[in-house]
Amino acid sequence: MKGYIIADVEIRDPGEYEAYKAAVPATLEVYGGRFIVRGGETEVLEGDWQPKRIVVLEFDSPEQARAWYESEEYGDPKALRQRASTASLILVSGVE
Repeated sequence: MKGYIIADVEIRDPGEYEAYKAAVPATLEVYGGRFIVRGGETEVLEGDWQPKRIVVLEFDSPEQARAWYESEEYGDPKALRQRASTASLILVSGVE
């Protein structure tokens, strides 16, 4: 079953966040991850959620997603993201 990391990101430092965006793709390759959504336009259909920047990453499994998130390769970019933005992230398992 696939694993997905879904993030809602509020960017505080656009310049530093651009550096983060440039660094992430190489870290994803190692773990078989790929972008499904990367900051496209959003439209609220129900509720009061006001998302900022939505990112959806797909991995071959939830285990691969967690391995990427906790990896040495992603460590420096993650710290960069945490300095440049405030984010909420979840890991969700796909349909079997």
